[in-house]
Amino acid sequence: QRLKAAVHYTVGGLCQEVEQDKEVQFSKQSIAAISEITFRQCVLAKMIRGVFLILCRHAKRTTVTVEDVKLLARRSNSLLKYITQKSEELASSNMEQKEKKKKSSAAKGERTPGEQEAAVTENEDSNMA
Repeated sequence: QRLKAAVHYTVGGLCQEVEQDKEVQFSKQSIAAISEITFRQCVLAKMIRGVFLILCRHAKRTTVTVEDVKLLARRSNSLLKYITQKSEELASSNMEQKEKKKKSSAAKGERTPGEQEAAVTENEDSNMA
């Protein structure tokens, strides 16, 4: 209850600042509504965080993956589709960046980590002979 009151007080202060800067006014009802929405969003975010922590512990991991997010979103087809699309776009973008890095390092004559390891192994073999 005290936390809810603190959120309401903070939202009221922010609304006053906006009123002064933008020359608009907020009714008491609108401030109360904004406060309630803000409080509910915080509670929801805390619940979602808890669910992610439970999923990670169950899977014996410390990192939340895209698959965890998809698992939570599976009941909303549109949200699941959106998350899947965005994750595929990110994966594609990451692959393109890796390819560009490979090409630029090859153009500069730099060796990739795999090539460096092969060269070290080759050098060690020649030293043993």
